[in-house]
Amino acid sequence: MWTHGEAHDLGARAAGVFAGHGVRAGDRVLLALPDGIAWVAAFLGVARLGAVAVLVNPELPAAEHAFMAEDVDAALCVTGPGLEDRFADRARLGSDQLLALAPATEPAAAHPVDARTPLYVQYTSGTTGRPKGVVHTHGDPETYHELIGRRLLGITEDDVTLSVSKLYFAYGFGNAFVFPLFSGSSAVLVDRRPTPGAVDELVARHRVSLLYSVPSAYAALVADRGGGHTACFASVRVAVSAGEGLPDGLGGQISELLGAPVLEQIGSTEAGHAFCANSLGHDRPGTVGRPVPGFEVELRDRAGRPVPDGAEGELWVRGPTVTPGYLNRPEETRRTLVGGWLATHDRARREPDGSYRHLGRTDDMEMVGGITVSPLEVEAVLRAHPAVREIAVAAVPDGRGRTRLRAFVVPTAPSAPTTPSAPSAPSTASPAGPATPTASPAGPTGPARLEDELVALARERLAAFKVPRSVSFVASLPRTPTGKLRRHLVRQGAW
Repeated sequence: MWTHGEAHDLGARAAGVFAGHGVRAGDRVLLALPDGIAWVAAFLGVARLGAVAVLVNPELPAAEHAFMAEDVDAALCVTGPGLEDRFADRARLGSDQLLALAPATEPAAAHPVDARTPLYVQYTSGTTGRPKGVVHTHGDPETYHELIGRRLLGITEDDVTLSVSKLYFAYGFGNAFVFPLFSGSSAVLVDRRPTPGAVDELVARHRVSLLYSVPSAYAALVADRGGGHTACFASVRVAVSAGEGLPDGLGGQISELLGAPVLEQIGSTEAGHAFCANSLGHDRPGTVGRPVPGFEVELRDRAGRPVPDGAEGELWVRGPTVTPGYLNRPEETRRTLVGGWLATHDRARREPDGSYRHLGRTDDMEMVGGITVSPLEVEAVLRAHPAVREIAVAAVPDGRGRTRLRAFVVPTAPSAPTTPSAPSAPSTASPAGPATPTASPAGPTGPARLEDELVALARERLAAFKVPRSVSFVASLPRTPTGKLRRHLVRQGAW
């Protein structure tokens, strides 16, 4: 356990270590570290020198690490265990070395900076292609805390945070580092993504009051219990969900399990944290809430014209923490940041009370037989089946090169998953299937029967062109480390 004073002292001494390795103001220092005190000390040390911290996932493949180190021209790479062979062509310091050297090193003097001085770079999640480095400044973290941590979540020094999302992601950075840093509260840091059982134990042992996670991890938490409030969550006063849309019904299940409200929000790496959020004072389930104070949100059509209330449009955001641009990507910066507005590429609809209902990404749409289909609509219908734990729907080429809508299902009960790359034959289920099918009480629903039930359910509730032609049962869906679905891989039918 570390106090705030001890963490800041260690960070000042880490700055001295970095200075001894030649790091100067403006240099970029790549941090490939798991969550823990070494990460905190390294970030504070880099900030103290006026250098720029580059936050990367330590579990990325070697090629991705090499790309990022080259992209930022890292002056120093600070790495966690198991990465000793990475970054051979650059100066490197292990986290164990940093923690061994820092206590005996004199604190470095703080370099003068202002709110617009670059502080850190985070990479986008790469759901649609190669990640891009997003620049944020020294003024941004305090703004995250003031607008979201203090105003919307009411965080005080008595709170204890557990974030399933890690520090090297925008969501986790705010949750488990920025909010505790500025509020004087505590954070539980674990070096790997916790299992549902580990979440139970950590929440109970540390009396966690703020729980942050992504929908897929919340779904696993619910599935591990089977519903109903659990005593280990008695200390939780509020939970937050972000990273992807919260499926219908899951929010209520989470709230029942935790005995606390679940607030959905939406943000992006480019905005630094949330730009739309539900709060303790205004929570509209099924929406991502209202714009965060200080942010403006507009819905526009593809020509950039505002759309009326109630109509679907693309989300554009303007606010105090929106990035000044992508690192080394001037053309993409010009396309994404127009007149101070950020094109999020999210689709949404504004509700009468000012809340926004998230409708997926602009690149989520599928084209089937010349007709545009929203896979989220199909997924919402099929997810209602009790035998479905997770689902993704995509237009996948068949053996003749024609695109057919296919559902990829992770069943709630173990079964024999089919290989996603092997096309399934179209179902011959009758359209007269039950409105709310149930799994057989004698045991798990067999794959063939479950496929028939799912297709019948889709036929009853959806237009014919939205009904999947086949169903593949898989052990898991392809997700980014932040829990977002990699739809481009789903569309390939294999991962």
